[in-house]
Amino acid sequence: MRVFRMAQRLARAEGADLETVELIAALHDVSDFKFTGDDMSGAREAKRWLLEQGVDEDMAGLVSGNVAGISFKGADTVTMPLTLEGECVQDADRLDALGAIGIARCFTYGGSKGRDLHDPLIPVQHHSTTKQYLDHRGTSINHFYEKLLLLKDRLNTKSAREIAEQRHAFMEAYLEQFYAEWDSRA
Repeated sequence: MRVFRMAQRLARAEGADLETVELIAALHDVSDFKFTGDDMSGAREAKRWLLEQGVDEDMAGLVSGNVAGISFKGADTVTMPLTLEGECVQDADRLDALGAIGIARCFTYGGSKGRDLHDPLIPVQHHSTTKQYLDHRGTSINHFYEKLLLLKDRLNTKSAREIAEQRHAFMEAYLEQFYAEWDSRA
């Protein structure tokens, strides 16, 4: 719901079609590739469901095409072009990975996957394929450098970039405090 509400906010600010944004936002994480291992599972499932609901083929294709390109799949992977509506949802999804909630999500996901909190001997990796991104077993702190801190400069809309500034700064301040505590300087 956080992503849905933020996507609505961005759509209004950017002049995007609200109904299309809401459909993309509602379906952007269906059959998430992080759990299926298939880049296109979400797009196929979104299109199937929309057609079952009687949505016309053009709208179902528009929504599913955007769903296919929303998720971050590695720092050096090729990104799919999106409509303005898809950009609003992608930005909302990325904003949710920034700031206080982004930090909470990072450690919750890392813990669920059994990732170490931090290990200075494990290097940060930027992935050029979705498979590398999914198979990588780095640390939660490394995830900040592999994804979270990259997001601010990958946002599409002016509205999202403005919101991201404070959230990004919060994460940088968090990391400074984390390292100070890790090194027993604080």
